[in-house]
Amino acid sequence: VQLQASGGGLVQAGGSLRLSCAASGRTFDSSDMGWFRQAPGKEREFVAAINWSGASTYYADSVKGRSTISRNNAKNTVYLQMSSLKSEDTAVYYCAVARMPLGGSNYYTPRTYKRWGQGTQVTVSS
Repeated sequence: VQLQASGGGLVQAGGSLRLSCAASGRTFDSSDMGWFRQAPGKEREFVAAINWSGASTYYADSVKGRSTISRNNAKNTVYLQMSSLKSEDTAVYYCAVARMPLGGSNYYTPRTYKRWGQGTQVTVSS
């Protein structure tokens, strides 16, 4: 599976963005997916994840209630809708394919994921 993230940009604090991650390959609809972000000088951190069917979703506490992860398997695309954006949401956002089914506590660990997109920059101005 190859991944292409898009939808980032410059937005004012309090605004919204929808990130998209388009995947190529025949195994997308059986793959669990995740979104991570990395700010300058910081480690990559978990944002949200979704299982192959969309029935299970997981969120970091920092974005819970402000973000929604979803997927459209017919379009081979995963989305991250973010609202009430804050300056601390500024980062490069990456989508990734999980190497194993998500569950328990494995969803927030980068090592759980085997393929990463190129990232899309989100900048929130205050």
